[in-house]
Amino acid sequence: MEFELTKEQIQIQKAVRDFVKGQFKKDEIQDLIERHAYPERLWKKAAELGFIGIHFPEKYSGQGLGVMENILVAEELARGDSTIGTCLLIADFASELVLHFGTDEQKEKWLPKVAEGQCLSCGAFTEPDHGSDITTVETTAVKDGNEWVINGSKIFITNSGPLAGFYNVLCKTDPDAAKSHRGLSMILVEADRPGVGYQDVGKKMGITLSYTAEVTFKDVRVPIKNLVGQENKGFYHLLEFFDESRILVAAQGLGIAQGGFDRALAYVKQREQFGKKIAQYQATQHKLADMATKIECARLLVYKAAWNFDQGRIDPKLTSMAKMYAARTAVEVCDEAIQLLGGYGYMEEYEVERFYRDAKITEIYEGTKEIQKNTIASAILGKLK
Repeated sequence: MEFELTKEQIQIQKAVRDFVKGQFKKDEIQDLIERHAYPERLWKKAAELGFIGIHFPEKYSGQGLGVMENILVAEELARGDSTIGTCLLIADFASELVLHFGTDEQKEKWLPKVAEGQCLSCGAFTEPDHGSDITTVETTAVKDGNEWVINGSKIFITNSGPLAGFYNVLCKTDPDAAKSHRGLSMILVEADRPGVGYQDVGKKMGITLSYTAEVTFKDVRVPIKNLVGQENKGFYHLLEFFDESRILVAAQGLGIAQGGFDRALAYVKQREQFGKKIAQYQATQHKLADMATKIECARLLVYKAAWNFDQGRIDPKLTSMAKMYAARTAVEVCDEAIQLLGGYGYMEEYEVERFYRDAKITEIYEGTKEIQKNTIASAILGKLK
């Protein structure tokens, strides 16, 4: 069993760290946050350096690498800055549906645009009245000649907004299916289609610079060929996508945890209280030991999940464990980081309060921690009579 990264993976990790060090400027980040502005310059630069869509084939402007390399990029981006990093690591969100299930035409048209930073990609799954229950979908797609006519609305859609290129929309295509999830299909809807609208959901607790909106579809017409994958198999395509995307969110949580720890460690090594460095107190040392141990445990689980996926094995239990544990680690480590900084930890200038707010979303999106526990328990117990 090999626990070392390859030379290529180490080079990728270093390249992202260099990018973060050279491009993530504190003044610029603070200005973006104050203006509630998307980090468009940094997004374009990350794309130029090949960090977005690194797991796409080279013919689609990727580097032909795997999930492991993709999550290494995500970890370092989130570690560098939880808010900016999140925007960049989710810039290609849901594009994997096109990558794995789309037609050659869909891949050729959209994947290069995403990888090159020409547009953001979106997954439109969650609905206002159903939340985590993706088996219950009210958005409909009805065939009319050689077109789909789509009506409905989706909520909390990441990347939706002025930079969105397309939505992968989960639609009900067979209302008579014996079980509702067997009548769902995934359909690609271009963002500029007549009838597509979006409304920002408002101010959020964290990840404040990422676009999040309610998206509406009113008599939106798209060609039949915009079907992604097989008709009425959209639910199953989505489950397979979640097994990959959960690892990305786990890496996001891991990076946020490491970034919070880095800042707390630097602070306690220079801050003095009662005549000596805070780091010299055993209480501080024990906190640091607990934080570092949680991060290392999370990293092992996240890396294993990514490596396992790259071997062609779909393991919902493992990916759910990785997401659940890494997300919890992010929240707990950043909470302790604030505690170690004391009053300064509560101030915007020292960043850890923002890392803490950004950490929480990793326990919610791409399946709440409760949904992850359901998945893990189901795998352990199997079918119960």
